[in-house]
Amino acid sequence: MADTRNADLTFGATDYLVYLAAVNTNAPTAFADPATPWKCLGWTTTEGGLFKVEEESKDIEAAGSLEPIRTLMTKSTKSLQVTFLEGLNPLVRSLYDNVPVTALEPTAGVASYDFPDKPSDLRYAFVFDTMDGDKRMRLYMPNGKVVERGDEQPQTEDVMPVQLTFRFYKGTTGAAVKRSIDYGDVDVSGFFPVTP
Repeated sequence: MADTRNADLTFGATDYLVYLAAVNTNAPTAFADPATPWKCLGWTTTEGGLFKVEEESKDIEAAGSLEPIRTLMTKSTKSLQVTFLEGLNPLVRSLYDNVPVTALEPTAGVASYDFPDKPSDLRYAFVFDTMDGDKRMRLYMPNGKVVERGDEQPQTEDVMPVQLTFRFYKGTTGAAVKRSIDYGDVDVSGFFPVTP
């Protein structure tokens, strides 16, 4: 057996960037910073993003068998939690307060808006980029929304963080989540082919 261990395949993120665009906007084609119509949501904490996949299944039992005869996948939910540091960033604020970003456009320097009585179903496309030197990973979600919000606490000892949890749904032309990996200069040819 060949030893294909490679320390260059470890990944220590040095930056974490989140971008937003209209729902079902096509993914950026390159790993460069996305251009128009993508907008950056600003600085995040050093923890970056916490991506979760929650799956549930149900085993089908049958007479005459001690093991399940079939397993049904009943749920697969994909979510990502990020803590943003720019508590007054209009994009972050609109996601947290669940209002369209146009509500935050100031008049004479002031933005005033009502919180919705019933939650709005505001959906957007998202890109989550992280990098380690010349290695990069990107998560693209064509259809996502904020489903949980952390507590808001303005404070004198630190900046006011804004924690958001996003959930992702299938887009009009693709899956709920697409991952892209740029290996940089690392040769991964020794890992292929592998037959499942």
